[in-house]
Amino acid sequence: MATGAVTAPRPQASDRARRAATERSRGENRLGWKLVAPAVVMMLLVTAYPMFRALYLSLYKYRLTAPEDREFVGLNNYLAVLTDSLWWIDVGNTVFIMVVTVAVELVIGFAFAMVMHRLIFARGVVRTSILIPYGIITVVSAFAWQFAFSLNNGFVNGWLPFVGDDFNWFGSKWPALFAICVSEIWKTTPFMSLLLLAGLSQISEDMLEAAKVDGATWWQRLWKVIIPNMRAAIMVAVLFRALDAFRIFDNIYVMTRGAQGTESASFLTYRQVIEQFELGIGSALSVLLFLSVMLIAFLLVKLFRVDLAAARQEG
Repeated sequence: MATGAVTAPRPQASDRARRAATERSRGENRLGWKLVAPAVVMMLLVTAYPMFRALYLSLYKYRLTAPEDREFVGLNNYLAVLTDSLWWIDVGNTVFIMVVTVAVELVIGFAFAMVMHRLIFARGVVRTSILIPYGIITVVSAFAWQFAFSLNNGFVNGWLPFVGDDFNWFGSKWPALFAICVSEIWKTTPFMSLLLLAGLSQISEDMLEAAKVDGATWWQRLWKVIIPNMRAAIMVAVLFRALDAFRIFDNIYVMTRGAQGTESASFLTYRQVIEQFELGIGSALSVLLFLSVMLIAFLLVKLFRVDLAAARQEG
């Protein structure tokens, strides 16, 4: 009678590859935590006390000019802020600036990244030239754009004849916000393009050539090959810029001082603490601003749902 050994079924190759990719992803996560741990610890040592101090002061009615009258009010400062229409108007302005600037910077930055990636001659000169605006101090660039949009001696009205020579960009809310957005876009688009260039350089040329051989047009290669493989880089670029744009202060301080309804959430916090000496309300605003930034970061990460293993086509 013939006998045969019973053997256990072997796992499929795809299962082994998936487990290997998962283990590699976990290993990279552990390595990432180890690499950022020193920086995180140092940041906590530097920022922990101010953060907890702000949280503590936000529970008090505390005016700097009358420190002896400090009174514990619990969450009343937060209630006062959240029920005040000024807070929501300023948050709306901040979100508007963030969405407009990040969207425009993403498009222009991607175009710059494509140009810098494909250049053969004078690549270093072009990259340096594009990055010049980012190297200028924000206050300096804000003053430059305030001069450019000035009614009396600015050149923007001369370049845009359809608005007229006597058009005052800072005379009403939306033109002033447009000027602020332009100054922000000009200043930080190079940063966006630099991050996108790093992601673009990771795309395999063989993959693009294969798509071209298969008959894919330039637009098809862009939407089906380039952008999907740059998803992680796009997420990082959008996340960094969105968080930075939501905390916009310098441009508004220089260009409008919050006039004409152009005040941002950060500028409102500045006015309460520095100009009106309201440490309690100002601290509550700071905490709410911090929570808003954390919420934006959480939503963006959830929106992109980037998996590094999948991005490398290992999962």
